Amino acid sequence: MRQLAIIEAPSVLGLRPSGVQDLPTALLDAGLPAGPDVVRTGRIEAPAYDPVRDADTRILNPYAIAQYSVRLADAVGEALDAGRFPVVLGGDCTILLGNLLALRRRGRHGLLFLDGHTDFYQPSAEPNGEAASMELALATGRGPRVLTDLEGRGPLLRDEDVVALGFRDADESARAGMQPLPPGLHAVDLDAVRAAGAATAARRAVDRLTAGDSAGFWVHLDVDVLDDAIMPAVDYRIPGGLSWEELETVLRTALADPRAMGFDITIFNPRLDPDGTIAPRLAECLRSGLAARTGADED
Repeated sequence: MRQLAIIEAPSVLGLRPSGVQDLPTALLDAGLPAGPDVVRTGRIEAPAYDPVRDADTRILNPYAIAQYSVRLADAVGEALDAGRFPVVLGGDCTILLGNLLALRRRGRHGLLFLDGHTDFYQPSAEPNGEAASMELALATGRGPRVLTDLEGRGPLLRDEDVVALGFRDADESARAGMQPLPPGLHAVDLDAVRAAGAATAARRAVDRLTAGDSAGFWVHLDVDVLDDAIMPAVDYRIPGGLSWEELETVLRTALADPRAMGFDITIFNPRLDPDGTIAPRLAECLRSGLAARTGADED
């Protein structure tokens, strides 16, 4: 089994310094995996946050995000080259760009996108200019070139190499004027997950991501894919979502596959967990998923 490499990526460049930058510390303190199968390989600090939208791109901190993505890609790449399985602790969802850049340097890969939102906004429709609402669009080549063509390697993903699973924001994003998801991108909303069952939906997603010419896939988790009733510690809440058990099932199915290349966790805001009860439960869920990767016993 590949050793887990924990990389801290507490960037809020695509959101705001609301508290998600504290995610790595909170989850590590809550008992995220430790032991002989886990190494902590570094922390990538972000440039200073600028609250003013860039005049040309209409996005907050676009050049800083691009710079950060390259540095994060270097760290993820080092873990991959050492034969380790990178586990990247965000931060906001724009850390996905750096993770995918690391894979793009190494060929064609796919993405399992677990998020309560589809994050496919264009700058004109995103009211605050937050790239954390755009990262899937940016990763598939839609948006300003500074973020869609990192190192001249864009797009980072082909539409057909993406499965978005568990989202529930279709009505909200339509009202806001978000561009539609492309037909080639495989979209499995919360209702479809429930109709199939979490295990079957996850297995179908992995089968799809491993059936083509890609060399493997990344797993992205925005914790707002969880039911708002059990995961209120996020900045943009939306009713409904997966249960803990459903998310554990999806993660175990995806991370057990040998073609899974890495995993990131984003958006958990410890400042919205005042009694400190959510972080340990989230860490438990993540340990369960990662146990499928390491072969550890999670009784």
